[in-house]
Parts: sequence; structure tokens; C-alpha cells
Amino acid sequence: MVTAMEAIDLVGAAYVKQVVGVRRREGAKGSTLLNYFGIGRETLDFVVDRSPHKQGRFMPGVHIPILAPERLLEEMPDEVLLLTWNFADEILEQQKTYRQLGGRFIIPVPDVKVA
Repeated sequence: MVTAMEAIDLVGAAYVKQVVGVRRREGAKGSTLLNYFGIGRETLDFVVDRSPHKQGRFMPGVHIPILAPERLLEEMPDEVLLLTWNFADEILEQQKTYRQLGGRFIIPVPDVKVA
């Protein structure tokens, strides 16, 4: 079984220009994952969140900036680490345009997969 960090390393080593994170509403799962694996600015350029109250702030412990989801289409990162995997279906639907343009999501839990 591949861990989330191994998946990011494998994908990143091969062809990823940019990896960002995406979260939704509560960020405890994502914050825990990032801090546990030591994933910081050297791996993720930014995190996106739909909440305007969180945009302009930073992820706790790892100090990754939180931006609006529209940045995904502006930046078009190759991969996005989904930090709120329990909302994967909803987020993948919301980001349909990003995915149609070739963007992909790394879903780390329960089993690592790329969608």
C-alpha cells in the first residue's frame, strides 16, 4: 500500500509542475495529514478553500497560504492533494472544469488514488 506522501513523491518526481491542496469547511483532517507527514511549502504551493473567512490565512503548523478555489483554474497545477477526502465526490464535481482541462486530484484516504 502506498502512503499519501509516497504518492506525492512518486507523482512529483515524474512530471508534476505544481501540487496544491484543497480543503472544505473544517480543516482538521487536512491539517493533521499535513503536519503528521511534514508536508509544507516545499511540497504544496498553496491550499484552496471555499470559505472567504479562511482565504488569506495560513494552514496551522505548516504555514501554507489558503486561497480561493478559482486559483486552481488560474494556476492549473498538475495535481491537487484533496485534504477533505470525505467530500471527494462533491469537490470533484465542483472542480469539473479543472479536471476537464487535465488537472487531477490525489485522494489520500482510505486508499491512495488519483482522480
